[in-house]
Amino acid sequence: MDIDFGLVSADSHVTEPPDCYERFIDPAYRDRVPHVVVDERGGRRYLIPGLDQMAVPMGLIGSAGRQSSEIRYHARQADEWQRSGWDPTARIADQEADGVVAEILYPSIGVPLGVHPDLDYRHACMTAYNQWLLEYCSVAPRRLFGVGQAALRDGVDGAREIGVIADQGFVGVMMPGLPGVADYDDPSYDPVWAAAVDHDLPLCFHIVTVKSQTGLRGPGINAMMNVVRTCQDIIGTLIFSGVFDRFPDLRIVGVEADAGWAPHYAWRMDHVYERHRHWNKTQELQRRPSEYFWGNVWLTFQNDWSAIELLDALDVDRLMWANDFPHSDSTWPESRTLLERHMDRVDPITARRILRDNCVELFALDVVDRAPATTV
Repeated sequence: MDIDFGLVSADSHVTEPPDCYERFIDPAYRDRVPHVVVDERGGRRYLIPGLDQMAVPMGLIGSAGRQSSEIRYHARQADEWQRSGWDPTARIADQEADGVVAEILYPSIGVPLGVHPDLDYRHACMTAYNQWLLEYCSVAPRRLFGVGQAALRDGVDGAREIGVIADQGFVGVMMPGLPGVADYDDPSYDPVWAAAVDHDLPLCFHIVTVKSQTGLRGPGINAMMNVVRTCQDIIGTLIFSGVFDRFPDLRIVGVEADAGWAPHYAWRMDHVYERHRHWNKTQELQRRPSEYFWGNVWLTFQNDWSAIELLDALDVDRLMWANDFPHSDSTWPESRTLLERHMDRVDPITARRILRDNCVELFALDVVDRAPATTV
């Protein structure tokens, strides 16, 4: 399989530098801005005030390319973080090392910010981050494509945020797992869906933007199995509440939640709706739940090779590859080697759609082709 046509990653990340929020945040919040602290082991961690004093482990955030035995929860020193996570001039060489010509960029510290209980603070931080991301992407506008963050304090304010994000030139909107005043099945969020359609922006729901469920069982590693569930819950909420009946052109992306589960999940939604909708008293839908799933939902994956084995049961036009650089789950810098092995039974047109064209079309990207490492 020749995949040297220029890969496009549908889910990569920046690594917010220590002054990211301080530089751009509303002065009213500068005294409690997210900031880097030294932990008890001498490593650096990002502290988010007001979020149960959560400290984001930079050791996981910037560990792409390391052996699993070398990955540590506690952060390395700031000068050891993946430089291209915060320095766009260094990022092009890292892209080239992985055969990538363009990336959809999501935050790192901004992911858990999506559950911050102070909605005004959440909004201030995300507004500041968006300003920083604009500056970052401007260095290579045909290779670095940012997704702006929205706080979603309520439906009206969320629609306004989407308008601002569109005007700033971002290619999509990163949504919080939990919005402000109600959940996403509430009709009060209809202005948000309308704004996304009007501005032709996909709404992106990334894993770890919802608090982990309490009472998880077994060893701590078992909690990582829950991250896929958060995207499934949001997708089901939107489908069963009739959002896509009211807004048939709305496009949703489940980010970093894999895709091999999708055929069973789509079947299960149909079964539950047909068998149990009367006693559950859900509203009547115009179509089967699976039709909305395959028509309105895109999924990203990086090393979920079960999705490749199940291509006949998936919609290949809704599947997008990603390398998750520079996080601990990243396939960088071995993506090409892995893809050549796992795509060897996939026809070239389908492979190109999954590895490049679907993402380019969904986000309407103007992307370079096989540019040399020095091109920005």
